[in-house]
Amino acid sequence: MKSKISNTLFVILALFMAGCTSSTNKNTKNMNTKAAEVFQKGSYGYDLAFLKAHKLNLIELKDGSSKASVVLVPDLQGRVMTSSANGNGGKSFGWINYKLFESGVVSGQFNPYGGEERLWFGPEGGPFSIYFQKGKEQVFANWLVPKEIDTKPFEVVSQTEGSVSFKNQFALANASGTTMDIGIERSVKLLNRAEAEKALQLSLDTSLNFVAYESENILTNKGKSAWNDKSGFLSVWLLAMFNPSEKGVVFIPYKTGDEAQLGKIVTDDYFGKVPADRLIVKDGVLFFKTDGKWRSKIGLSPERSLPYCGSYDPDSRVLTLLWFSKPEQAAKYVNSKWGKQGNTLKGDAVNSYNDGPVADGSIMGPFYEIESSSPAALLAPGEKITHRQRIFHISGDEAHLSLITEKLFNLPISLIRQAL
Repeated sequence: MKSKISNTLFVILALFMAGCTSSTNKNTKNMNTKAAEVFQKGSYGYDLAFLKAHKLNLIELKDGSSKASVVLVPDLQGRVMTSSANGNGGKSFGWINYKLFESGVVSGQFNPYGGEERLWFGPEGGPFSIYFQKGKEQVFANWLVPKEIDTKPFEVVSQTEGSVSFKNQFALANASGTTMDIGIERSVKLLNRAEAEKALQLSLDTSLNFVAYESENILTNKGKSAWNDKSGFLSVWLLAMFNPSEKGVVFIPYKTGDEAQLGKIVTDDYFGKVPADRLIVKDGVLFFKTDGKWRSKIGLSPERSLPYCGSYDPDSRVLTLLWFSKPEQAAKYVNSKWGKQGNTLKGDAVNSYNDGPVADGSIMGPFYEIESSSPAALLAPGEKITHRQRIFHISGDEAHLSLITEKLFNLPISLIRQAL
């Protein structure tokens, strides 16, 4: 979640929604009622019906050997809106902004529709931001999400039962006035049991329900000039928005070591210092409370971060794992701080955000996020950078889930559940 979204966004959205016609609201209510008659809210079937009712062009990936399902929206840059480990009756894992869809209004600034994996580009702030025009003060009123990563569609290149590929090409100007010609290729593949077990390097007990998918995102410099630290560069930024729970916990392993060599362990003051009862740093793992009740964000540098993290919801016994491609050799990451920056190539590799009320009590979600980024795309003309991400949702008996976390992180489920 962006570090400078202020109360203004919530006011804008409220005004947009209030301005919708009563007939539109009535029709939407009828459509949502029909979905609720068949499926319980919170289920994948409900969300699938909701998205169809709002006339979105959908692509659904299914695993023929299980009930794993993923639904994507080409019109929203091929984002994964949600997924299920148990078909239409299973839990829907992605957060969807029902109110914004129901409003029927499209903002010229930003449309936070949600989705459990959406594609963005960094940096968000600084001299090379593509979210601010040249000469504009970097404050929320001037923040503008390019339509190419907000409301404009991606072209579907190919599609099978379990995979789909998209592409797009466009030009964006950054805050220094440099026009960047961008090519993007995005593919999403549903992982079957054998592929998921190979990726995790462990066996999944047959009693467990799971859905797993991998996205590959290729960013190309389509222009005639190099992307560099003089005129500008980009990065691939993937944001995963999930539904919070009262006892939900994000856990992020980190590299231990001297701060003089590796730097501070965590950045924890994006929206003010995270309270001590919401962030625990212990024995090489961060535990971050994601209940959707306190707006806060954390970030780990490439020096500290490892290419995997996760979350656990004890109430529904759902373990979510996220892996992202991270080069073995040291790499530079974009700085997304708004305004003046000391170093444009000193940023985070992984972040987590917990939604919550702002000063006036309004709230966009609630939801929580896990975010991963590629290194800075310092590319010569024609060069490419690839960023991959895998998301696994696994549910079932805690004893079987604990075997997974113990093998991957040397961390029993009981410690995750009791951390906060």
